[in-house]
Amino acid sequence: MAAPVQLSFEQRCPLHVAPGLRELQATGPIHRIRTAVGDDAWLVTGYTEVRALLDDPRVGRSHPDPARAARSGDAALQGGPMGEFASEDSDHARLRTLIQPHLSPARLRPFTPRVEALVEECLDRLAAAGPGPVDFARLVAAWLPTAVICALIGVPDADRDRFRGHARAMADLRDAERSRRGMAELFEYCRRLVAVKRRTPGEDVVSRLLARDGVTDEDAARACVLLLFGGEAAVMAIGIGAVLLLTDAGQREELRARPDRMPGAVEEMLRGMDKGGDGVSRYARADLRVGEVVVRAGDLLLLDTGAANHDVSVYAAPDRFDVGRRDAPHLSFGHGSRYCAGAPLARVELRVLFTRLLARFPGMRLAVDPARLRVERDVVAGGLAELPVLL
Repeated sequence: MAAPVQLSFEQRCPLHVAPGLRELQATGPIHRIRTAVGDDAWLVTGYTEVRALLDDPRVGRSHPDPARAARSGDAALQGGPMGEFASEDSDHARLRTLIQPHLSPARLRPFTPRVEALVEECLDRLAAAGPGPVDFARLVAAWLPTAVICALIGVPDADRDRFRGHARAMADLRDAERSRRGMAELFEYCRRLVAVKRRTPGEDVVSRLLARDGVTDEDAARACVLLLFGGEAAVMAIGIGAVLLLTDAGQREELRARPDRMPGAVEEMLRGMDKGGDGVSRYARADLRVGEVVVRAGDLLLLDTGAANHDVSVYAAPDRFDVGRRDAPHLSFGHGSRYCAGAPLARVELRVLFTRLLARFPGMRLAVDPARLRVERDVVAGGLAELPVLL
């Protein structure tokens, strides 16, 4: 049997699948790998296999022996097992039942004007920093998702930077102590926020959660943390989406002429946001077969949604940005019972942002060759390290 492949792969340009990952994917849908922290695991790269495992009750985030479980990294939130093995499914279902109603398209409709206002504030900041080069990654991609989540859950504007600072620390994949400290500080902040909302309710998700019978302060604090962390995925989508638009004049002009195509463009941005070789961490709860491989109970599986979203057997010209694409739905938000509850919010955010960006900055262009852009790999759901643009 071949030696495990060591993660991570060298990605020469964020617009293309890492060459080593593409070569590996061509050999089959599942591969023995060694994680960044040296543990053995399985990397699943085939679309069909990843889609099935995302909704397979035989895999989960918890492990019967967490101290001995393989890890993908040192981050407190996603580096290793999470939750109680015996009650994972019921715990997840309960939290999802609390959060999901507040993120449905119907419930988000009254919130859309607030997203529009935040987008305008964000673009005002971008314009004030121009004409450039200005860092779109810092001024837009990193700023907007946090601002939107803070508005949704009722975090004061003055606390936005502190809130995201805790989240960034928690997401650290290399410094375990910083990650644990960030998680503790974020939970403590959310507990204080919940206490304030309990005394003085507002028009926000936390206040509405607390108005439900049986919802504890701890439930609401956990919901805050998950909403913030889920919202961080938009950082990558915004950065990669901007690069895709700015490097494809034809698709950009089509969107200007046909604004009704923006929802399709957003799906392409989401499909293309991670091509570097990584994955959603899951543990086998029982022996199972993936392709020709038998995965043993307790093994770590990394479900590479980015590779699956570029599977040549499913997508025609998978590296092409095509706002009219009609191939299979992407897996960036997961699939099935664990499909991301925040997906409708992310779609609203991206649609509003890129519609206004095209209208307000028609001459925007990249200030560097896209091959020089780099993705942050030291944090969970990291975005582009820098994205210099000219306005």
